[in-house]
Amino acid sequence: MWSVYIIHCADDTLYTGITNAVDRRLREHASGGPRAARYLRGRGPLRLVFTCAAGDRGTALRIEHRIKKLPRESKEMLIAGKMALDALEHTGDGR
Repeated sequence: MWSVYIIHCADDTLYTGITNAVDRRLREHASGGPRAARYLRGRGPLRLVFTCAAGDRGTALRIEHRIKKLPRESKEMLIAGKMALDALEHTGDGR
């Protein structure tokens, strides 16, 4: 099962990614080691603020892409539960 996640960084930025093991991936990012996303290195402490199951990898990639295209305000609404993921189906590239 693949998941989409959003991490809040100490510099108040948001990072969106996908994985099939959220806890492991968060540990990798937090370690700052070679498996951490370059963007997140030096931006800790990191806080997982959103996660959702996405099914297969392809679906996770599509959701991640749509989230990344959202403005910050919409991402914050998603994190707060004020916007549903299915609302993303009606935004973006029309797929």
